[in-house]
Amino acid sequence: MKARIPNAIGNGLMKKLQEVQERLAAAQAQVEESEYTASSGGGAVSVTVKGNHAVTDITISPDVVDPEDIEMLQDLLIAAINEATQKADDAMQSAVDSAKGGAAIPGLG
Repeated sequence: MKARIPNAIGNGLMKKLQEVQERLAAAQAQVEESEYTASSGGGAVSVTVKGNHAVTDITISPDVVDPEDIEMLQDLLIAAINEATQKADDAMQSAVDSAKGGAAIPGLG
């Protein structure tokens, strides 16, 4: 048996869902164009990513460029990239939560 929703309620609900969808799309676009920067090694390595995780900048202090210890530089880069992408992920989750306006919508985290 199907539940029947009166048209006035159904239309209002559809309008509300469409508004939430539009807010989500705008929030997602804003986060994807924003940049997030993180550093490691006390600022020796800095990485900037966009909200879509595209790396846009890497800065490496000459002090940490040691041909005898490439592994340390690799570790610093990995740490900075992971932190920057986590910042982007956190910003996206925050934007989605804000755009939903407290609405519990299945499938939208």
